[in-house]
Amino acid sequence: MKGYDAYQHNKNQTQLPIGKVMPNLILEKVWIYISVNFITKLPLVQGYNSILVVVDKFIKMVHFVPTTKRTSAEGLV
Repeated sequence: MKGYDAYQHNKNQTQLPIGKVMPNLILEKVWIYISVNFITKLPLVQGYNSILVVVDKFIKMVHFVPTTKRTSAEGLV
């Protein structure tokens, strides 16, 4: 096993240096930074076949909004 140990200490690094560590963004208010996603191709229930998922990144609160596949991101504004 001596050869294996020497290999581990002398092998080339294949990853680039990571660089400076940057602090995470500190969120201060709810519903300022959100993420939005659609869940589609669901069975039709009460006229809806998709779900709009809205997540507040500060408190991790989630809203699920029933919708249809025809709804677009532009149509939500």
